[in-house]
Amino acid sequence: MTKQHHITLLPGDGIGPEIMSVAVEVLKAIASKHDQEFTFTEALIGGAAIDETGEPLPAETLEACRKSDAVLLAAIGGYKWDNLPRQQRPETGLLGMRAGLGLFANLRPATILPQLIDASSLKREVVEGVDIMVVRELTGGIYFGQPKGIFETETGEQRGVNTMAYSVGEIDRIAKVGFETAQKRGGKLCSVDKANVLDVSQLWRDRVTAIAQDYSDVELSHLYVDNAAMQLVRAPKQFDTIVTGNLFGDILSDAAAMLTGSIGMLPSASLGTDGPGVFEPVHGSAPDIAGQDKANPLAQVLSVAMMLRYGLDEPDVASEIETVVNQVLDRGYRTGDIMSPGMKAVGCKEMGEVLIKLIMDNG
Repeated sequence: MTKQHHITLLPGDGIGPEIMSVAVEVLKAIASKHDQEFTFTEALIGGAAIDETGEPLPAETLEACRKSDAVLLAAIGGYKWDNLPRQQRPETGLLGMRAGLGLFANLRPATILPQLIDASSLKREVVEGVDIMVVRELTGGIYFGQPKGIFETETGEQRGVNTMAYSVGEIDRIAKVGFETAQKRGGKLCSVDKANVLDVSQLWRDRVTAIAQDYSDVELSHLYVDNAAMQLVRAPKQFDTIVTGNLFGDILSDAAAMLTGSIGMLPSASLGTDGPGVFEPVHGSAPDIAGQDKANPLAQVLSVAMMLRYGLDEPDVASEIETVVNQVLDRGYRTGDIMSPGMKAVGCKEMGEVLIKLIMDNG
């Protein structure tokens, strides 16, 4: 019997519509080989939503996401909207979607592809074989804690305030995701905090240590965030799975991404306890190259693979997409961001065409 999945598509801004178009065609091609059927609803978010409706996350978009089996997001934001008040900026729509869908766990892989190893800014011997998964808490911490804002003191001076806060429940649920992710990988989990100076981090460390009692097959370690940042560039192969809070995860996952040489190659998954997850590339909207057929669609395509694996429980289909991406790189096809001497330069659309041809040729 044909399996059916309904996906909400959020192309967003900049290069988003271009890379989304490639990803959807790849998904259709792979579905035709596996007796699967995908239906799609396209909705507005970010700058495109602001231009159309005046707000970055229309209620209709959030409702469409809730009714779907998974959400595929491309990219949001751009210079055009940078001077809007914070509550009206594209990024506010992204935060609202995460909160509205209860997406508390962000999975960000940083895997060195052998074809692109020389694109890394670090030495080959340092990064060769790196395969890290950063599990970032997504709906708590300093981005959501109260009070926050810019206030005027009694002396008339302005004072900016953000509050880093975590409850036991918030820590426990992300810790469990970290341990379960490590179980599926190399069996090592590093929890990153700043427990030497932050009370909230001391609670974080205490709870992660307590949760570890239920995962005897996972080796747990702890690092302060400053040391973790240093270790990521000094000896990244020591890491398998990292679990950390919202602020630290935001910073460390970007640092880990650049070990790979191109942020344009990396997908991510944002998951909740139940309901649809959101799957998106980690790069931005690149408005400077939008509409020029220069964008790299591979991170978006790999986000489709993450959607299949973590959102739709289709690991075999996900693996096939990942295999095809590797085959494309093996054959020397490159967009501008990952171009190197002797390779075949292609645009966004042609990269998609090559992917689809390989999918169909693989039988």
